[in-house]
Amino acid sequence: MKKKIFSSILLMLSLIMALVLVISCAPVQPTPTVPTTPSATTPTEPTYPIAQPKVRFKIATTTSLYDTGLWAYLEPLFEKKENVELDIVYAGTGAALNQGKSGNVDAVIVHDPDQEKPFVDEGYGINKRSFAYNFFMIAGPSGDPAGIKGLDPDDAFKKIAEGGMKDPDKIKFASRGDNSGTHGAEKRLWAAAGYDYAKNIQKSGKWYIEAGQGMGPTLMMSNEQNAYVLCDGSTFTSYQGKLALVPLVKKAAEATLNIYNVYAISPNKVKTAKLAIANDFINWLISSDVQKLIGQYGVKEFGGPLFNPISDGGCTYPACPNLTENMKPVQ
Repeated sequence: MKKKIFSSILLMLSLIMALVLVISCAPVQPTPTVPTTPSATTPTEPTYPIAQPKVRFKIATTTSLYDTGLWAYLEPLFEKKENVELDIVYAGTGAALNQGKSGNVDAVIVHDPDQEKPFVDEGYGINKRSFAYNFFMIAGPSGDPAGIKGLDPDDAFKKIAEGGMKDPDKIKFASRGDNSGTHGAEKRLWAAAGYDYAKNIQKSGKWYIEAGQGMGPTLMMSNEQNAYVLCDGSTFTSYQGKLALVPLVKKAAEATLNIYNVYAISPNKVKTAKLAIANDFINWLISSDVQKLIGQYGVKEFGGPLFNPISDGGCTYPACPNLTENMKPVQ
């Protein structure tokens, strides 16, 4: 009996083992996957916009607009409006025009009609617009050793030259000497006084000092040398707190008129010139909003504007631009 029960148990164990072997050798079926939809709380990979580089727009402008702080005031306004990066080269008119000819800039701002004419005649400068003006003045030592106070500019230059040649330690004149618009105005005043600049003035003695620098540094040099200097009234006003010099000849006249003009560089002469942005820049400068800003600049700090906007009609001298034509937007 016991033997029979034992045999039955062995048989059952054999069947169980055989069943296990069959199950273990059967191919495993993959578990089906059910696609899931991300819930509102499922984190997603953040995306970032690709930054687009700004177009670089380059201009060359006179040092007086830099020294007075006007461009530091206007530059971010244009950059924001046009979404461009404005690169500015500060130089005298001669150097600024050369920057335009060499293709280093897309527009120039200058103030010397004698140098501007060939620049236009040669086809480099186009779409001219005048946007501001001021007047040149003669500053000097408060003691006024040459006795020029209240004279006309050409008479004042004559007395300075005569006094400087006789007593160069006492009477001196500091010139920009950098082929700038101010230097050009100085040459015209020497001619009006009866002198040949190159022959009679430039190398006539130690009384005549050539700074070779911008308007601000030349004013500081004049102050150190106790010398007379021709400067634009805007830069003198903005530097006045640093100077012992005083204004001696300050007349609003045709001879001292100083007009600031802007030109686009012609792509016919410089293939890389950005004419579309240059035209936008010109139109922006002559717009009523910016002309108003120019007329207000300096009023709070100095009691009056440093520059006169062209659009106000206050420039009534023959050399002033035709306002009707000058304020037309560039196409």
